[in-house]
Amino acid sequence: MIVDDDTDVHSATTFALSNLEMQHRPLEFVHAYSAGEARELLALERDIAVILLDVVMEQDDAGLQLVRHIREVLKLSEVRIILRTGQPGYAPEIDAIRDFDINDYKTKSELTRIKLYTTVTAAIRSYEQICAINAGRRGLDRIVRATTELMSLHGLANFASGVLAEVAKLLDLDPNGLLCTQEHDVDHDCTLSIVAASGNFASVAQGDRRNLFNAHGGDLLRRALAERRNIYGSDCIALYLGGNANRDFAAILDVRRPLCEIDQRLAEVFCRNIAVGLDNVLLVTRLENHAFYDPLTKLPNRTRLRELIDEALTAATRCDATLALVDIDHFSETNDALGHQFGDLLLLGVAARLQTRLGGRLTVSRVGGDTFGVLGDAALVSPATLLELFESPFNIDGQEIQLSATAGLVRLVDYDGIGADALKDADIALKRAKLMQRAGHLFFTRSMGVDIRERVRMMRALRTALDEKELFVVYQPQIDLVTRRPVGAEALLRWKTKDGTFIPPDRFIPIAEFSGLIIEIGEQVLRLACQELVRLQSLGFSEFTMSVNVSQVQFRHPRFLDMLREVLRETGVPAARIELEITESIAMEEPDVLIELLRQIKQTGVSIAIDDFGTGFSSLSYLQRLQADRLKIDRLFVTEITSSTRGSSIAEMVIQLGRNLGMSVVAEGVEDERQASILQALGCPLAQGYLFARPMTVDQLTSWLTDNGAR
Repeated sequence: MIVDDDTDVHSATTFALSNLEMQHRPLEFVHAYSAGEARELLALERDIAVILLDVVMEQDDAGLQLVRHIREVLKLSEVRIILRTGQPGYAPEIDAIRDFDINDYKTKSELTRIKLYTTVTAAIRSYEQICAINAGRRGLDRIVRATTELMSLHGLANFASGVLAEVAKLLDLDPNGLLCTQEHDVDHDCTLSIVAASGNFASVAQGDRRNLFNAHGGDLLRRALAERRNIYGSDCIALYLGGNANRDFAAILDVRRPLCEIDQRLAEVFCRNIAVGLDNVLLVTRLENHAFYDPLTKLPNRTRLRELIDEALTAATRCDATLALVDIDHFSETNDALGHQFGDLLLLGVAARLQTRLGGRLTVSRVGGDTFGVLGDAALVSPATLLELFESPFNIDGQEIQLSATAGLVRLVDYDGIGADALKDADIALKRAKLMQRAGHLFFTRSMGVDIRERVRMMRALRTALDEKELFVVYQPQIDLVTRRPVGAEALLRWKTKDGTFIPPDRFIPIAEFSGLIIEIGEQVLRLACQELVRLQSLGFSEFTMSVNVSQVQFRHPRFLDMLREVLRETGVPAARIELEITESIAMEEPDVLIELLRQIKQTGVSIAIDDFGTGFSSLSYLQRLQADRLKIDRLFVTEITSSTRGSSIAEMVIQLGRNLGMSVVAEGVEDERQASILQALGCPLAQGYLFARPMTVDQLTSWLTDNGAR
């Protein structure tokens, strides 16, 4: 099912996957163009394996609310849900993962045809495995309800012991027996092993097992396995209990007398029932292994760890327990460089070291990918203990590999959540730790959760503000310091809520960047600024220039250049009168890529200014290669001009640098006449700030320009 309000997304997705087969079958597509339509279709179409779901449709949280409807109302636990967003960064990943049962979160731009096929294939495989496990468990539940006490026993060893006890009761025998399995290898060699022993056999089974099969009843046991039938002796019987191509089961029991015909028939019926029971036990064992244990390392998986955390939270010793998630640093790079087979060996090496050093006293698990979980006594689950395990290199396939790890930890004392919450909080702490530094650690604190909730709340409010036109643009004039005439203006974004409260830009701009909303907001600001400039030119302000800030997220967007060209074409604004302001921090990242992008931008006729110049550490040779048109002196250095004897040194240096590189310079934050005079004396040609004009609305700007002779 494709759920997206953009018809092009439906077409592109269908086209990308239309000629491909998955699991040897063609894909069928169900299309919904809103969350409401998806709900109607899901009520009819229940056999859906994967849902590709847009995050934002008719409402900002329509996608997430549809997830809740699917899981909680429709009770569709098997379908795999992949959230998609068309805006890179609009991904409240931690909150979505914490509160919603989703399986993947991707941006549409990163889902190339190959990645889309890979993601959908993985989801379908996961869906089929979950369906198989759920179907198997539903069948086993019906069997458990309908069978005897024997069938309710769990585990092969318990079941086998129960078989010996029940058959002894059935045939009125002393409980002296042995249940064995014979495994077949590729060379058709057979290996006998003991599964359960009772009575006289119990003590014998603890000794030399090779002699056991050569002793009393050994011949009968081999005959029963070879002929796949029951063999009845005068003082011993061998019962064939069924099996498969890989193994067979049989039991031997002492008898006080030869079995009568009725007992033999009872034994035959019992064995046929036991054959079914053994198949079920083996199936349950395999399902439990898949459900609760990692197939590569054989360690408990995330599901099993969650259960163990729940047990720890209800135990009397919970105050002493700590949960840690340990993530191998840069594992994906190692995996890509040396291959997945080597990566698997590396994971096995890490698992072995954790289990060897900690497994005797703590629970060690693999919760996914290159992340391991450790649960137990707080004194042992300490960052120092965990990270010390990675100090010595790992010997993998004859190579010594030095690894480091990062840990996120949760103290379970007074913890008021459940196991799933503790795991999510440990994930949050781990992500924070990896953002701060590799080979480090962080303990989860309540403030982390509060920060995330506040960020999501602000993000939703910002989306509403965008939809309800609470965001608007104001303009601050830029002045020629010699003539004191306005030569341009900087477009600035503002947010005024319905109750009249102004939200500072330094509060909502980072949220807009984090969420990806800055892509849409930035385009609107650029479009409005261009439209305003066209309007001003029609009023006679022909030499006026408009400056527009571009955020880091906007600049990295793959469609930024196309968007710029489209806005220039649609508004008809003269490109030479538009200036894009980028921060010095952007200018320092990926120099070759940035230089090429700036070259293409300048081909449109638009000029480039470097904002907040002097706050970073730009290379002067690199600055020259950027071929920017203007430097903006940060307001911090303008303020310092009158605050100390050396206060003007940085401003003077920037002005001189601009002159030497053939670049214009504008000083920001000029608030008094003394600052303006010093800047003019230093040769700064342009300035903006409260001394000349505060940021103003469109109508205010027109009146102000008329009064201040900008024509």
